[in-house]
Amino acid sequence: MSQPDTKQRILCAAEHFFARDGYHPTSLRSITTEAKVNLAAVNYHFGSKESLLEAVIERRLNPLNEIRLGQLEALLEKTERAGETPMCREVLRTFVEPTLCLRLHGSDSEDFVALIGRILAEPRGVAMTIFMNHMEPLMNRLFQALALSLPEWSRQTLFWRVHFAFGSLSHIMRCHERHSIVPDDVNIDVPVDDLVDIFLDFATAGMEATQ
Repeated sequence: MSQPDTKQRILCAAEHFFARDGYHPTSLRSITTEAKVNLAAVNYHFGSKESLLEAVIERRLNPLNEIRLGQLEALLEKTERAGETPMCREVLRTFVEPTLCLRLHGSDSEDFVALIGRILAEPRGVAMTIFMNHMEPLMNRLFQALALSLPEWSRQTLFWRVHFAFGSLSHIMRCHERHSIVPDDVNIDVPVDDLVDIFLDFATAGMEATQ
C-alpha cells in the first residue's frame, strides 16, 4: 500500500470517528483498526492526535474556503470595475452556495458535515479552536463585503445579523433531515439550488430589514 493511500485511510477513519463520537472519546486505536494501520503510521504522518484532527479539518475545509473566497473576490472585483456596490444577497451566495453543495448526494462529505456540526455544538475545546483559526480570514473578508453592501448598519448590528444568518445555515446543515415535525404536504427533499434560493430569500430579508 503506497504512502498516500495509508495517509488517506487514516484521515477517512479519523473523520468518521471524530464525527460520530467526538474528538476526546475517540481513541487512536479505533482509528488505526478502521484504517488497518499501526499506531506508528499515525505518529509518522501526523505526530499527534491533535495534529490528526487539524489535518482532518483542513482536508475538506481549506478547499471549500478557497472556493468561497474565490467567488467572493470575483464578485467584489466585478462590482468594483462596474462602479457598483455588491448586493447583500450575492455576497451571502458566495458562502452559502458552496456550503449547501456539501449536501449533494455523492459529495462524500457526510462525515465532515457531521463533524463540523459537532464542533459548533461543542464550542469549547481544541476542535473549535482549530476550526475558527481556519475560518477567521474568510469570515473577516465576508464581513467587510457585507459592510459594503449594507453601509446603513452599524458594525454591531451587522455582526448580530450575520451571526443569526449563519446560525440558520448551521441548523440546515446539521438538522435538516432529522427535523421531526414536518407537515404532510411539505417535502424537505428539495434540490440544492432551490434550497440555496429559499435560504437566501430568508437571510437577505433579515440582513436588510429596517429597524
